[in-house]
Amino acid sequence: MTFSDSDVALPAPLLDQPLERVTRDGVEYVVLGTAHVSRASVAAVEALVANEAFDAVAVELCPSRAEGMRNPDAFKQMELFQVIRQGKVGMVAASLVLSSFQQRLAAQYGIQPGAEMKAAMDGAERTNLPVWLIDREVGTTLKRAWRSVGTWARFGLLGGLIASVFEREQVDEKEIEKLKEGDLLESAFGEFAQNSAPLYNSLIGERDEYMAARLREQAQGAPAVRRVLVVIGAGHRKGLCGHLREQQVPPAMRIAELAQLPPKARWPKWLALGLVLLVFAAIAYAFHRNPSLGALALRNWVLFTGGCAALGALAAGGHPLSILAAFVAAPIKPFRPGIPAGGISAMAEAWIRRPRVADFETLRDDIAEWTGWWKNRVARTLLNFILVSAGTVIGEYAAGIQIFKSLF
Repeated sequence: MTFSDSDVALPAPLLDQPLERVTRDGVEYVVLGTAHVSRASVAAVEALVANEAFDAVAVELCPSRAEGMRNPDAFKQMELFQVIRQGKVGMVAASLVLSSFQQRLAAQYGIQPGAEMKAAMDGAERTNLPVWLIDREVGTTLKRAWRSVGTWARFGLLGGLIASVFEREQVDEKEIEKLKEGDLLESAFGEFAQNSAPLYNSLIGERDEYMAARLREQAQGAPAVRRVLVVIGAGHRKGLCGHLREQQVPPAMRIAELAQLPPKARWPKWLALGLVLLVFAAIAYAFHRNPSLGALALRNWVLFTGGCAALGALAAGGHPLSILAAFVAAPIKPFRPGIPAGGISAMAEAWIRRPRVADFETLRDDIAEWTGWWKNRVARTLLNFILVSAGTVIGEYAAGIQIFKSLF
């Protein structure tokens, strides 16, 4: 049985749901906009699968998010030392923060984040329909979002993520339904995402284009497909449908463009290197003027960089030996390319307080409360890396200021 969105016999769960039908290249796309934490959205998905005939089901998920949904224990297989060595701590931490934001919403109403996506995949499997994962990899989206804004704007980006960890107000179910007007990633970053055009484009606009191109690409590879159920966050519905109707660029070309990471800005790295070289030139000059003055400048470098890094480890609840590792590693950072001081301290923390199986099993639940970042050994190790790295940078600037003050 097939219903149109204006049919008076529309099943009750579909009444007042954001539903749009788009035909492109001989394929009808039935696009349902959902809230990612909503019973009504789950019921709407189930009603469409039960009452309409489809040849495929497309969902707003990337392969890694779909795997995480199908295998919620995936974090148990995380190689913590590899994450640290490969510099992926920031990305893993950001993913965990987003997960904690979802868990906070879901815990109030006993429904898992993305339950409507899982319902769509389960419905497809029951009816032997292919599942199309059409969203861009979340890691790529976060990296493009990060690089789309300037240095100062990134503080707002980090602030939005941190605020989502500490925010504990109960969210009214009516407010959750209002997520149908937005997007979960956008909501996690708060008002900053709404007020930053580059960030909004990375989180929403680009993904609208990407998902439209992915639908076209999938349809081209499956000539027998004529009707597709598309389950996406309702904040994407208008943009995706518009691109689906109007997009003329070959889909593979647009997908490749939107999946490409923009090059890192080189000036922050060169600026940091220049400042460190300037500080060491100042220390050399101090020794030239007076050995005692040089010794004082060198002491300031060690105390400020090592001290601030150690404070970062202390704030993360680090073991005394990981605090010591931070203090020793930070001052010699310019002479030791490779793993940063935060990585050395974090690896010391993970080696001394080895995460237990239980820490991986309860990771998602623990970080739903901000105190869980200190209680769970996996989360605490990631926190150690971040705070020690931040402390090292602060210490370098503080040391430089103090050294130049002593010279002039």
